[in-house]
Amino acid sequence: MSGNRKAVGGHGRLGSVLSGLTVAVGCVLFLGGFVWGALVYRPYTVPSDSMTPTIAVGSRVLAERIDGDEVRRGDVVVFIDALWSSSPMVKRVVAVGGDTVACCDGDGRLTVNGEAVDEPYLRPGPGGKVVASGQEFSVTVPEGNLFLLGDDRHTSLDSRSHMEDAGQGSVPRSAVVARVDAVVWPAEGLLKPATGFAALPGGISTPGPFTALFAAIVAGCVLILVGAAYGPVARLLARRPGGTGSGTRPGARSGEKVGT
Repeated sequence: MSGNRKAVGGHGRLGSVLSGLTVAVGCVLFLGGFVWGALVYRPYTVPSDSMTPTIAVGSRVLAERIDGDEVRRGDVVVFIDALWSSSPMVKRVVAVGGDTVACCDGDGRLTVNGEAVDEPYLRPGPGGKVVASGQEFSVTVPEGNLFLLGDDRHTSLDSRSHMEDAGQGSVPRSAVVARVDAVVWPAEGLLKPATGFAALPGGISTPGPFTALFAAIVAGCVLILVGAAYGPVARLLARRPGGTGSGTRPGARSGEKVGT
């Protein structure tokens, strides 16, 4: 029976080693995901309802740290502009330098360089009608600037409110500090892409690594739990009748010791 006991012990040691490795890999994924996320993303709380229904008031969002030169039409960005506010603001980019943005066409849609843009994320107005703006305008955006609107076009104070300023309501690209990728509280996940701008030159942005980060953190949690559970489960199985640590051999009578 000594050889049998060695085999059992060998399996136990192998299981302990694998359990430790599983926990270690899980910790790397879990902690690495958080560190990676802290380097790539910044959290913000949206204090107003100007971006409803896309982002509700009080929502916590994750915004990818980017350079203003990376911004494309349709992006929801965090920016700081002294003429608007001393605090970070969140709006949607609807036009970039050189674009002529106007509202509205016969169907109430925004036009960029004469092309109508579908914006299904807009909040309906009185009577349930969706219009891109209750205020008519036509602006040519200066090079290096961005024209920004809220998704609630009926309450948002945005580029339309600053069209008398230099730049006709636009802000410099350098004012952008981040691009919103996801709403994490309430847990709504990634923002839907603004596909209405996809046909325009430059296309639309692709999301950052939020999905990969989330998957790494979840996988890390699972591996840690599985690895940590090995020891208790193995001991529980060993105590069961006929288990490796039961002290009796299969088929032995009660009280008959193994090896007698």
